[in-house]
This record gives sequence, C-alpha cells and structure tokens, in this order.
Amino acid sequence: MNAAPPSAQNGIGRTYAIRTYGCQMNVHDSERLSGLLEEAGYVRADDPSGHDADLVVFNTCAVRENADNRLYGNLSHLVPIKNARPGMQIAVGGCLAQKDQALVLKKAPNVDVVFGTHNLASLPVLLERARYNAEAQVEIAESLQNFPSDLPSRRDSAFSAWVSVSVGCDNTCTFCIVPSLRGKEADRRPGAVLAEIRALVDEGVSEITLLGQNVNSYGRSFGDGFAFGKLLRACGDIDGLDRVRFTSPHPRDFTEDVIAAMAETPNVCPQLHMPMQSGSDQVLKAMRRSYRQARYLSIIDSVRAALPEAAITTDIIVGFPGETEDDFGQTLHAVERARFASAFTFQYSQRPGTPAAAMAEQVPKPVVQERYERLIDLQEQISWDENKRLIGHEVEVLVSTAVGKKDGATGRVTGRARDGRLIHVATGQALVEPGDVVRTRVTYAAPHHLVADGPMLSRQTWRGRSGAVTPANAGGGTERRPLLTIGRRPD
Repeated sequence: MNAAPPSAQNGIGRTYAIRTYGCQMNVHDSERLSGLLEEAGYVRADDPSGHDADLVVFNTCAVRENADNRLYGNLSHLVPIKNARPGMQIAVGGCLAQKDQALVLKKAPNVDVVFGTHNLASLPVLLERARYNAEAQVEIAESLQNFPSDLPSRRDSAFSAWVSVSVGCDNTCTFCIVPSLRGKEADRRPGAVLAEIRALVDEGVSEITLLGQNVNSYGRSFGDGFAFGKLLRACGDIDGLDRVRFTSPHPRDFTEDVIAAMAETPNVCPQLHMPMQSGSDQVLKAMRRSYRQARYLSIIDSVRAALPEAAITTDIIVGFPGETEDDFGQTLHAVERARFASAFTFQYSQRPGTPAAAMAEQVPKPVVQERYERLIDLQEQISWDENKRLIGHEVEVLVSTAVGKKDGATGRVTGRARDGRLIHVATGQALVEPGDVVRTRVTYAAPHHLVADGPMLSRQTWRGRSGAVTPANAGGGTERRPLLTIGRRPD
C-alpha cells in the first residue's frame, strides 16, 4: 500500500524549535512559522536550542555580519544529533535562504527543506513532502504569496505583539540587500492592520509595534502619502491598547504630520528609532541615503520640540568604503548633537550582491576597529549622561520578566518604560508578573539600563492568556478582563 500523500497536517505530536537571526521582521516571521507549525500539529520543544526537537527551523539573515558563518556553524553542530535521531528534520528559511538556496544545500546536505521570505506558508507541506519523498525540498518564490500577517501566529508574549504594516523596500541603499530578498514595498490596507490590532487587544495584548522596512512610506502603494500618520491616530481610538511603537522610519519620508500624530495620540510612545547610518554628507551620498546631516538633525529637533521626553535611538555604520577621518568626525559630531539614548553600531562588512561590496577604497579593518571603538566610547557616555538625567523621575514600566520575592529577599523584575528604556524594578513584598504595569521612581542609571529600587508607587495587574495560536484574521470571542490597579497612583 502506498503511503498517504503529503499534507500540512502530518506534524501531529512532533516537536519543533525555531532559531531566529536578524531583524524584527524575522522575529515577526518566526511567530508566523510557529503558528503554522502548531496549526499542523507540531508542539514547541522545551529546549529552544532544538537539540531534542524533531524539527529545527533556522530563520536566517543575509544582512548582519557573519550571519552565514553562524548558520553553517550551527548546522554542523546538529549533524551528529540528526545522525543519531532518524526522522529528525532541519529547515532553513529567511533572507539567506532566499539569496543562496543552492549554496545552503551544498554546504549543509543534512538540510531537509529550504524556503524563502515570500513563501512562509509552504513550510508544513514542504516538510511532509521531504519525509514522503526522502529527499530535500527547495521552494523559493520570487514574489510575495501571503502577507505574513495573514498567517496564524504563535507569539512569545501574551501582552506585546508585532503588527506588520508593509513588507519589502523601495530604497536602493548601496550597503543593503533587503530589497532584492524581500521585494518591492507592498502595503496592507489600513482596515486590515486595524482589524488585526483590535483582534490582538481582544486577546489581551496591550502593546503593539507597527513593523515595516520603511514604515513612514506606508500608503505609497495605495496613493496616500499621509497614511502612516492617520494609522497612528486610528490606533489611539482602540480601547484597551495602551502602547503603540513603530520601527523603522526612513528620514527621507519623515513628515510633520507623523510628528504631530506621535505627540497628539496618547498611546503612541515617546520613542523613535530612526537610522542615521552616517553623519557625513559624502558618505550618505555614497550610501544612496536621500538626506543629509542637516535634514536628519532637523527631524530630531522637530520631534524633541513636540515630544521633549522622547528617547531617540539610531543605527550607525562605521568604515563604509571611502570614509575618511573627516567623514568619521562628522559622524561623531552628529552623535554629540543628536544625544541618542542608544545606538546600534556596526562595522561595515562587504555583503555580496550589494553595490558597496564592489566599491574602491575599502577601509582597512584596523582603521574601522579604531573608529568603532571611539564611537562606542562617545555613545556610551552620552547614553549614561542621558539616563542619569532620569534619576528621581517617575516612570511607568510594562513588565516583561518576573522574579518578585525570592527566598525572603527583595526581587526585581525587568521591563520597558514608555520611552523604551530598559528598567529593573525592585518589587518589595509584591509578586509581579509579565504584563503587569508598575509606576516607580528611578534611583540609579547605567549606560544601558535604569534601576528603580524604591517602593512601587502603583501596580496594574493583567492576567491574559498565554501561548495560544492566533488564527489568521481572528477577531473577538475572547473575554478580556480589565486591569486591576493596586496601590496609590500619584497625582
């Protein structure tokens, strides 16, 4: 008798683990992959490394330095484990798979499935086809088949969620390969985005992050240049949605209506992550970044005028081809002027397939390293100084990890303030859990975090459901209990 043909429903009882590399879009995609697998009957493995799982999925990055080396190193570590466990499967997806599918199988012949950024929904069927045919399956779509947000999701957090507003990118930055891997920008309609947010709030989510490669160009595909500001304001009308964040905007498309929406919509958090990449006009031109230092700093000035308490963060690349000492000095000047709360700093590395990789005047590694260390030193001091200004200030913290009272001693919980800063909060005698919101006062500052060791001023508890698969396009049907405030809220 022939075996049953492959379908998406034959994963029942099999365990899985997903290992995610790269940006927030990959994190969002991994949540959708988890939802697809659990809908097909798979169960999340207890060990996130996947050493004991029946299936390990690598969701890869082609942008970050050494992403391919990390992938192949981790794949090699699984070879003896897979050899000892007949039936174990390995899948590789994401940007590196989209770019180098043939190379993945050549360098890692133990891989069972290779899939790309455009066809996440194919994974369960490809896994069954690989088992049924006893050979590797490769499927790389050249264009988007499903918006990831249309797929089921298994979120890591019950109270915080990513919501994609667009996929792809229309920019042509010379250091970036994302447009060729994720395609041209495609926007979701506002109604679909808001319906997803309302469904998440009905499930107990209190914080959402709007996600796109360039969120503030949202609306271009349906002809509305003010769509992103309108979307932020519409989020303010959703009852029960306490925090709204977004990432990442491009300075070229940053408009005054978005700044006004940020300032005038109470649940939009006073936080902005806006990549600068370089402070040198010459380097920005070589990067094909369609703004210059003065334009970038003017946006920061406008945001701070409207939102004085905003924490602004950025991305910076050091050692781009042709960068001179004077160019780097302009970056240091821009950092001093901008007073970033923090910065994600990168040493430039050649990424095959990008125009910058073929540019002359590649900066020697020792020079890049020395400049990088100077930038780190400067930004660390600025971050520390900016954090110290908050000592004594009241902050509202959404708790993400819980410790509470432990062995009779005062425990601490960790969470984020409304401006995105990481804060460790002393709990006293209270047991505080993830999803709770506490008001407290900052007592200590370090460059990368704050500490609140004084008494909590108030606490709001939230007990939501955890770990459920969210059906695609779900809405309503879940009882949502209100927040309970414990303690005194200061005037």
